[in-house]
Amino acid sequence: MMKILDNRITGQLKFDSNGLLPAVIQDAATKDVLMVAWMNPESLQKTLESGETWFWSRSRGELWHKGGTSGNTQKVVEIRYDCDGDTLLVLVEPAGPACHTGETSCFYRKI
Repeated sequence: MMKILDNRITGQLKFDSNGLLPAVIQDAATKDVLMVAWMNPESLQKTLESGETWFWSRSRGELWHKGGTSGNTQKVVEIRYDCDGDTLLVLVEPAGPACHTGETSCFYRKI
């Protein structure tokens, strides 16, 4: 991918008071929502550079590469942002389940 996060784009993104944006991760082929995670400017830049998803862990206070330990990486196809600039939609080709439980999607439970 090797793209640089452009100021024209970052100027349109509205990171929250902690410098984060929610990122909805969707399977590019099936359109299933796989997970929701948080991105900061650095994780978004690493995602653009590597072509795989990187996120900010609020609990650990550090960047994490999705699939870095499990091998269940997510190849980025496209990144979109909403009309308000406060949410990202990341279309991916997953290389395995998205959820740490082993489920394909983190949204496998119903009410």
